[in-house]
Amino acid sequence: MNRSLMIKRRQNNSIYLSHGLPLVLLICCLVASCTESSPPTLRLGTNVWPGYEPLYLARHTGKLDTERVQLVELSSSTQVMQAFRNDLIDAAALTLDEVLQLSDTGEALQVVLIMDTSHGADAIVAQASIDSLGDLKGKKIGVEGNALGAYVISRALDSANLARAAIEIVPLDIDQQEKAFLQRKVAAVVTFEPLLGKLLMAGGHVIFDSSQIPNEIIDVLVVRTAYLERHPKVVQELINAWFDSISLIGTEPHQTAEILGRRMGLGVEDTLAAYAGLKIPGRAENQGLLKGQPQPELAQTIDKISEVMLKQALIKSSVEPSALLGDTTLYYEKN
Repeated sequence: MNRSLMIKRRQNNSIYLSHGLPLVLLICCLVASCTESSPPTLRLGTNVWPGYEPLYLARHTGKLDTERVQLVELSSSTQVMQAFRNDLIDAAALTLDEVLQLSDTGEALQVVLIMDTSHGADAIVAQASIDSLGDLKGKKIGVEGNALGAYVISRALDSANLARAAIEIVPLDIDQQEKAFLQRKVAAVVTFEPLLGKLLMAGGHVIFDSSQIPNEIIDVLVVRTAYLERHPKVVQELINAWFDSISLIGTEPHQTAEILGRRMGLGVEDTLAAYAGLKIPGRAENQGLLKGQPQPELAQTIDKISEVMLKQALIKSSVEPSALLGDTTLYYEKN
């Protein structure tokens, strides 16, 4: 490079190189070039949930490039949603109903991955004296103050023909539920793994779970639309790392359960039991759910859940599936 290149000022005070190219323009080109080759780290927010833990397995095994993707660990999905609204993260692992709430409040995001479908891993756990949902009438129920908790309790009440006014909702964050349940301050809690298994070991029992509302509790990975449009390669690498982890869990279940359980505070057998309540779709199934014709299956699910949430006043207006589902072809190509 010619270091003797002369810089001179024009009357308009812009800085030009001797061959006439504005220095400001050159700097902009260099910044754009750096951005293209070194995109900003994707900040991905999660809370502790078996369906999200393969992300941390990918980090543990080195499959996830930590310079490209930073996993942001938060204590609850409520905090994850708040971080997304405050632009503190670029992506989030959330349930589909939580995603609909974000979209309903104006957040521009897209679903790029179906992480899992809950078939029993989300539940209402009751004290031994409560035999059924009907016995909850007039009782206190601990519910986390997020979209998922509200959705599960509303679907459970519907199934038992109970009105919302028939029970008393006690707001309880996930880290408060165990203490409240053990001290019998609530008759039941809406909870999920790994706490679900702990409460069962403490004498609680399930009176309603997600297997009774199949394909309604779905965990997805969403990415802010602006980031996705600028840096699709980072998202592709993240998705490949995810499926590498899922493959490893399938081939080495006990070894990976030890790693996964360590983060969740569970032993190997309890970890395997937690995953028994989940269905984790592979690459091909994900593509089918996100891109199926004439309408993606996930779009139909969005319509169904949106209708329920609208009825329960969890969202203000129906969410159009096309606003959340873009062309995911690129992200599912192997490197």
